[in-house]
Amino acid sequence: MDMMIDATTNYNQPLTQQRLFGWHNSLFPSGYSGMYKIIVGNWRDDSTGPMQVVSGPLGKEKLHFQAPSAHRIQKQVSAFLKWFNTEQKIDPVLKAALAHLWFVTLHPFEDGNGRIARAITDLLLAKSDDQSSRFYSMSTQIRNERKQYYDILEKTQKGSLEVTNWMTWFLNCLNKALLNSESLLSRIITKHEFWLENGNHLKNDRQKKVLNMLLDGFHGKLNTTKWARINKCSQDTALRDIQDLMDKKILYKLPDGGRSTAYDLTVNV
Repeated sequence: MDMMIDATTNYNQPLTQQRLFGWHNSLFPSGYSGMYKIIVGNWRDDSTGPMQVVSGPLGKEKLHFQAPSAHRIQKQVSAFLKWFNTEQKIDPVLKAALAHLWFVTLHPFEDGNGRIARAITDLLLAKSDDQSSRFYSMSTQIRNERKQYYDILEKTQKGSLEVTNWMTWFLNCLNKALLNSESLLSRIITKHEFWLENGNHLKNDRQKKVLNMLLDGFHGKLNTTKWARINKCSQDTALRDIQDLMDKKILYKLPDGGRSTAYDLTVNV
């Protein structure tokens, strides 16, 4: 969290070796990654062997990627930072895509490289927007598309210096982050307007609880049985609560009747 706040708040500050070390320290304050002691606040040294990304059972591992050897890190990170901090005639969004790929391919730390690459990405996107507060998160979208991310990363790192497919994936991922943000903001506004209009018309907390669930995306259809189970009340009480909300035009009965009787909000969310 501290790393992301620094990256997006201080987006106009240079990215330096010491800043990267500070970010790394904030990720592993105890000096451990899980149960394992790691080098924190400094580059990896490959003392236990080359930095590799592998999967699969012992003896049948699949090598996805091998990072540059440790003795090359200082020189290569210096080149990266010089490029990063120099203004170029390149769109900041495209620069964010290239910076992410470059850093995560260098893999300079023993652990946490992906998280720091995402922070670098968000820093450049904040710089592109020229503001620290944004309503979308590229980091979150990458985590949501984790499998596709690792697939395209592996194909790019194992191939030539051609990065078109990576850039295309990155821009599509950013577009989805923006669309998801737009959808989220729309739901927040709808919810806010709903409570402004109806907040004073409820007669108990049971109604507020279920209405919030409906506004947030209720799983399945709401009926008296589910209402009673959620609120730990009788079905008669559930029916009275629902009828009261129908009388106030907050809920309406869905077309199917009988045992399939179900209810929904009168507003679209």
